[in-house]
Amino acid sequence: MALRSRKERIVQTISFELGGLMIAAPLYASIFNTSSGHSLSLLLCISAVVLAWAPLHNTFFDKFDLYVFHRLASDRPHRWRVLHAISLELSSITLTFPVVMLISGHGAWGALAVNVGLTLFYTAYGYLFHLMFDKVRPVQSGTLLSE
Repeated sequence: MALRSRKERIVQTISFELGGLMIAAPLYASIFNTSSGHSLSLLLCISAVVLAWAPLHNTFFDKFDLYVFHRLASDRPHRWRVLHAISLELSSITLTFPVVMLISGHGAWGALAVNVGLTLFYTAYGYLFHLMFDKVRPVQSGTLLSE
């Protein structure tokens, strides 16, 4: 059994963030009637936090799945895909909440509303993205755990 290599994890994470930015930045700008530059700046800062966190989260989740259930990430059933997406977003919201408050100028409740909206969006997006990613780039059974 194997996990994704570091190179594959980097491709996965960067692809996820770029796709999310291309969809979320224009949505944020239109909902909050702000400039695309401001929207993109906020979302880039959020993405930087998530880019640092997501590979760690995904690796821990994959290792848990591998060692407890003896299955590869690409063989993950629907329920575990939902749990994976939700756990990534809930942990990310905790890490990005202060960033949203600081950069967006929203108060605590506004920042919470923005984070909840982004979390709902990214939870659905994360589920679909990882499902598609696993179909397009399945884990190679010959990949060593140490790569």
